[in-house]
Amino acid sequence: MHAGELFNLTGQVAVVTGGGRGLGRQMAEGLAESGAHVVVCSRKYEPCREVSEQLKELGVDSLAFACDVTDPDAIQEIVDKTVDHFGKIDILVNNSGATWGAPAEDMPLKAWQKVFQVNVTGTFLMSQAVGRVMLEQGEGAIINISSVAGMKGSDPEYMDTIGYNSSKGAVLTFTKDLAVKWGPRGIRVNAIAPGFFPTKMSEVLMEQSGEAFLKNTPLRKFGCEDDLKGAVIFLSSKASKHITGDVIIVDGGSHAM
Repeated sequence: MHAGELFNLTGQVAVVTGGGRGLGRQMAEGLAESGAHVVVCSRKYEPCREVSEQLKELGVDSLAFACDVTDPDAIQEIVDKTVDHFGKIDILVNNSGATWGAPAEDMPLKAWQKVFQVNVTGTFLMSQAVGRVMLEQGEGAIINISSVAGMKGSDPEYMDTIGYNSSKGAVLTFTKDLAVKWGPRGIRVNAIAPGFFPTKMSEVLMEQSGEAFLKNTPLRKFGCEDDLKGAVIFLSSKASKHITGDVIIVDGGSHAM
C-alpha cells in the first residue's frame, strides 16, 4: 500500500464524544480533514451543532447530538441514528471527560463518583454500544483519551486531582484489556495520553501552575490546536493496522522527567 493511502480516512465514519470544544473539537477536525464523516456529540448540543456545520465545509458529512455518556439509552439512540444515516461506524473517539480538584482526604464521594462515571463508565458504555456495531462489521478502531496524569502521581501543590488521575489510569487498563478481548474479532483499541493543553477544563489549573508545568516539560510549551490531530488520525487509519492495546503520549516530553 502506498504511504499516501495509509492515512486516508475517506468514507470512514467516526464518532467523537466531547467533540463540541477543546481536544474533542480538534480531533474531530483532524478526522474530517483526512476525509472521515464525523458524528459530534457531547452534553451540550449547540457547540456540537456549530462544529458539525464547520466540518461539513470540509466536504464531509456530519451529524451532531446532545449526549450524556453515562446514559445507556442516550448512547444507544446516537449509535442507532448514526448507523441509520451512514450504515456503519468505523472509528470511536472516547473523549468526554470530567475532573474535580480536592485533597484526597477531603474528596467528596459524589465528586469521585461523578468523575468515574464520566471518564470510566462513559468510556465503557460508549465502547460497548459502538463495539457491538464494529463486531458485526468485523473491524473498527476505538481510541480512548486518557492523560499523562493517569500514568503517574502528581504533586498536590500543582495538581490535587486524585479522582481524575485514578480514572485516567483506569482508562489505560480498560484500553489494554479491551484490546485483548476484541483484537481477535477485528477491533483495535488504543489510547492517547495528552499532557497540558489550554482547554476550558484545564484553564484554572494552568493559570495557577503553568510555569511549573512548563519547567517540567522538555519542549517548554503546552499542546496547541493541532497537536492531537496526527495521533488520532494515525490510530484511526491503516497506518496503525498492526497496533492495539497501546498508548501514544502527547505531552511535550513531561512524562520523561
